[in-house]
Amino acid sequence: MEGLEEYRKAGKIASEIREWSRGLIKPGSKALDIAEAIEKRILDAKAEIAFPLNISLNDNAAHYTPSYNDALVLSESDLVTIDLGVHVDGYIADTAYTIDLSGKNQRLVDASEAGLRAAIECVKPGVSVSKIGEAIETTIGGYGFKPIENLTGHELKQYNLHAGIAIPNIKVPYDWKVEEGMALAIEPFATNGLGKVIESKNAEIFSFLALKPTRMREGKILLQEVEKRGLLPFAERWYAKKMHPLKLKMILRELVEREALHSYPVLHEKEKGLVSQAEHTIIVTKDGCEVTTR
Repeated sequence: MEGLEEYRKAGKIASEIREWSRGLIKPGSKALDIAEAIEKRILDAKAEIAFPLNISLNDNAAHYTPSYNDALVLSESDLVTIDLGVHVDGYIADTAYTIDLSGKNQRLVDASEAGLRAAIECVKPGVSVSKIGEAIETTIGGYGFKPIENLTGHELKQYNLHAGIAIPNIKVPYDWKVEEGMALAIEPFATNGLGKVIESKNAEIFSFLALKPTRMREGKILLQEVEKRGLLPFAERWYAKKMHPLKLKMILRELVEREALHSYPVLHEKEKGLVSQAEHTIIVTKDGCEVTTR
């Protein structure tokens, strides 16, 4: 399989950094400090950042990464999810975990972790994604919670975070099947809410779509810079030191409107339910799967 050793190397680095990062998640920690520390650790490991560090609190399910001047501080009542991505030559490891700082929601954390284990046990060539989703749904339901039905896991390809098939968190009517050699990110989300997410107006994460004309010279320079990442997402804060933050925000808005960039709005549980997540990256093998991020 092309890229197998790179997938394994990225997975090993991601696993080590995931476990190291647990020590950062405590009341009083700043979200921005956590994100910058984890991203620096990835680079120090001689790997690359596959996507901006996601840090989700409580009813936030995905796509929150701190802004350049973010003042968010973790409190002792927070449910905190960390989702990190590492790549080696474009071959990606995507992994996530949730920590309950309140001590009141551990069962919700356990539900998404159990859903992930159940899904991994299902995976082998020829298995439908619906069966994987059903295993997640049944397992999370057994804990008294709901999976997030409009969030999915995803196939990974070189320099492509969301490629090919999706891995649902519920039983679905379509019958895509997994194949030997596929790299997949499986990520159950569990909630005590409705089981659906909605978009907010805020976005701090973007990805390149196409080179398009822009009104400002800085916009052209930025677009050429982010094109180097291919389809991999980037954070607004990564470029806030290179130009005035207000000008950067204007440029990003224009590039999204011109469909030169794709934005990733922060996602919240529709009824403001708490959300937990667990995620591993796997390679489908002849008889099952290999978890690269374990």
